[in-house]
Amino acid sequence: MIEVTAFSKEKGILEGLTLEELTLMDADWYWVDFNNPTAEEVKLLESYFHFHPLAIEDCLHELQRPKLDYYDDHTFFVIHSVNKKTLEKQEIDLFLGECSIVTYHNKDSPALESARSLLKRNRDPQSLDEYFVLYQLLDKVVDNYFPIVYQIEDHINEIEDNTRKLSMEKLLDELFDRRSELLALRQTVHPMRDLLYRVLNTHHLDGVRDRREYFADIHDHLIKVAEMIASNREMTQDIRDSYLSLNSHQTNRTMQILTVISVIFMPLTFIVGIYGMNFSNMPELDSRYGYFVVWIVMIAIAVGMYSWFRNKGWFD
Repeated sequence: MIEVTAFSKEKGILEGLTLEELTLMDADWYWVDFNNPTAEEVKLLESYFHFHPLAIEDCLHELQRPKLDYYDDHTFFVIHSVNKKTLEKQEIDLFLGECSIVTYHNKDSPALESARSLLKRNRDPQSLDEYFVLYQLLDKVVDNYFPIVYQIEDHINEIEDNTRKLSMEKLLDELFDRRSELLALRQTVHPMRDLLYRVLNTHHLDGVRDRREYFADIHDHLIKVAEMIASNREMTQDIRDSYLSLNSHQTNRTMQILTVISVIFMPLTFIVGIYGMNFSNMPELDSRYGYFVVWIVMIAIAVGMYSWFRNKGWFD
């Protein structure tokens, strides 16, 4: 589907146009959005707009790295947004020309819809141009990163507090899932941060220089998101190390108790083993009170060793 929006100082914002109507009218600038286009519509990128073949090829091959390429009559952007529910990357390709902007994407984009809504509500015609759309699109894409990071951070706090009383194995599984999500998000945010850095320092885009403080604000947001991701990854590492240390401590504690029990029973087993032998010349076998004496001796040994281990702090 192709959606055409044009702006004229005389007529204002015009929507629902066709490419034929756009060709006939005298627009100050226009925005053409390719949303999940058909094969015939994709051909218009070359036949109607005459974009560079390499840029068109990047559109057809999804999940390119966020980047910025300069061509003779247009600038090509690759932008990555993130789905809030699935955390999947969604590529948005953008062609910025003189008095024109063309966006290309294979899935519905909330960021694009937000930018279009702001364009309709804008009351200052002087500020409306293709760079206004570029700024709004980048700003909405970056702003959508924050709720995702906040959501992951809340999950990490739940894991740390263990309010659901989950086992350590399940907690570690969830923790590694959060780390994977943070890693995937970092692989999106860092290239986008580099992209905004290039946009801010380019000499090819005059409209960016005129709105430098606005694009610099987006770059600052990306730096903040990157720092939040790094902080949360460090938190997951600390929680993981704490769980592993606690698990190791509990294992050592269990082994310590089992060792104490084994050591207490060692002399008792020795005594029982001696008197369990079937020799006829054992003098203690004929003793009237031998059975009770052996019991007293074994109980005394067990109590004595228990007291000794307790004084040593092995049961603390």
